[in-house]
Amino acid sequence: MEPILWVEGLTKRYHKQREPAVKALSFAVEPGAVYAFVGPNGAGKTTTIRAITTLLAFDAGEVRVGGYRVDTHPHEVRRILGYIPDEFGLYEEMPAWQYLDFFAGCYDIPPEQRGAIVEDLLALVGLSHRRDDPVRSLSRGMRQRLGLARALVHDPQLIVADEPAAGLDPRARVELREIF
Repeated sequence: MEPILWVEGLTKRYHKQREPAVKALSFAVEPGAVYAFVGPNGAGKTTTIRAITTLLAFDAGEVRVGGYRVDTHPHEVRRILGYIPDEFGLYEEMPAWQYLDFFAGCYDIPPEQRGAIVEDLLALVGLSHRRDDPVRSLSRGMRQRLGLARALVHDPQLIVADEPAAGLDPRARVELREIF
């Protein structure tokens, strides 16, 4: 079985840095597996995630998602990848349902299918009761759950999350883990 994520020799050096942020990192993730990067601040976790998600060019190595190289086929990679950043901009004034509907449209999901997808995702992340509330009124934990729903809106093959439980209380962390 081909790995859903394959990283070989990934190296990223930021200008003026003596040591690379990421140096010759290699690993593979099989479909259905759950992995986590654990390390101190500055260890290169977010740099690696940004490279995997096509958001950061790297200096050496190769990264493939679903068989596609992230550096030469970013559009294809983004179609099969769901990304939950550590901090993400939200359209604060949109109600939660409209926020998800907007991103479903970005993934070319036909309008007649979006309503059911949005309702299913809101139920999955426990936000059905807040569907009409503006994003700005949601707590940090609820925003994290909405971010997860956004990452799932196009039914990706791989989900990459950067600090998904940051700022969440213990109960919200357990709930998020159960959803994953």
